[in-house]
Amino acid sequence: MAKTDNNADWNLAPAPESTDHIHIDKRYELFIDGKFTAPSGKKYFKTVNPATEEVLAEIAEANGRDVDKAVKAARKAYNGVWSKISAKERAKYIFRIARLIQERAREFAVIESLDGGKPIRESRDVDVPTAAAHFFYHAGWADKLEYAFPVRKVSPLGVVGQIIPWNFPLLMAAWKIAPALATGNTVVLKPAETTSLTALKLAELIRDAGLPDGVVNIVTGAGATGRALTEHPDVDKIAFTGSTDVGKMIQRTVAGTDKKLTLELGGKAANIIFEDAPIDQAVEGIINGIFFNQGHVCCAGSRLFVQESVAAEVDRRLKHRMESLILGDPLDKNTDVGAINSKGQLETINSYLAKGKKEGLTMFQTDCPVPEKGFWCRPTLFSDVAQSSVIAREEIFGPVLAIQTFRTVDEVIDKANNTPYGLSAGVWTDKGSKIFNLTTRLKAGVVWANTYNKFDPTSPFGGYKESGFGREGGLHGLRAYVNLH
Repeated sequence: MAKTDNNADWNLAPAPESTDHIHIDKRYELFIDGKFTAPSGKKYFKTVNPATEEVLAEIAEANGRDVDKAVKAARKAYNGVWSKISAKERAKYIFRIARLIQERAREFAVIESLDGGKPIRESRDVDVPTAAAHFFYHAGWADKLEYAFPVRKVSPLGVVGQIIPWNFPLLMAAWKIAPALATGNTVVLKPAETTSLTALKLAELIRDAGLPDGVVNIVTGAGATGRALTEHPDVDKIAFTGSTDVGKMIQRTVAGTDKKLTLELGGKAANIIFEDAPIDQAVEGIINGIFFNQGHVCCAGSRLFVQESVAAEVDRRLKHRMESLILGDPLDKNTDVGAINSKGQLETINSYLAKGKKEGLTMFQTDCPVPEKGFWCRPTLFSDVAQSSVIAREEIFGPVLAIQTFRTVDEVIDKANNTPYGLSAGVWTDKGSKIFNLTTRLKAGVVWANTYNKFDPTSPFGGYKESGFGREGGLHGLRAYVNLH
């Protein structure tokens, strides 16, 4: 429910996206060697709509035998077909996948919101179009790798194991699969167990695109499935996006082998507002960076640093804007803040809210109504935050923002860099020189200036320190999937 300055309430009529055009099977099998195959262990798990707690479907749980079968199918496809056909033919397949995603965009967007809890506006306007764009972009590179890496001989790695998180299921699948295919590799992908539906729908689309059997295989399951994939001796590379703790485990597993590895892990991004910044634009960027996505983004701007001279003004405008946010049905086009992805994640977020209050921090939450069913967290703001606070140090992965103030450029750089993470940051100022100064001194893989959470397939994304290593997107992302001689 949005509020005006005179506190008059505006009642917005519901504008739900239709679900008539989508189809979700009651049960989904593993996608191996071009066919949907029952799991050898005959085990299934449920995937739940986090906004209603209703079961959407049963998903096959892959064990080690299933993963081995998928890897063998990928190796057979690599040796027999995918490494032998021309790069131009590979490009045609990737381009066809991109076109099919566009044609089925409404279906993918609705299923993404049903399964993940994110607002339909984000699924419709960001996730699905950007996923298609990644396939289009990499289709263009498939037959031009000699220009990407001049004076070098380029060869694919072979079979690639890819593990993706629950926050951007379709987009992360595109980030991983598109460059792997463009460079001549075959794929075994494991999506997150709580958001497997769009990856399995993508499997249907890949089958419909006529991609040779075994080039892309999708195995679903939880940690044991991912572990079987990372430990498989015939996988040439692991690409993982997820938590830092799991990333460290994978790094230990891969150490001492010939497997190549890229990791895109957690973050605790700093968003910095200077006194000369366009305040309204900055506040909207802060809202977009942490609340519109429920904070379910590794690069979410969860730490806000505001110059002291404008701190009171930013605080007032930010709270006013937060109160206008609409929390509710992810399929409603009016919704700004959707559901938390799972009950377990909501419990984690609530534990951090309790820690923040225990530390004596000032907590502000919007008074928006919360549905009785589902997993929900009101947008939350903590002020009086110290550098040592748990809220400021640890990744929460929820709609929780911690505010600190600063006086000088050197002070805010020290504070922003005082974290084990190094994934992303944002700077808000009207001085170009200040932007360039901070981009060279902030220890973050990506720094946005006067905007936030903008992604493009031509631009590499990734971090360093405990945010991982390697890049996805652009030429840097291609490099991670080839041998150069």
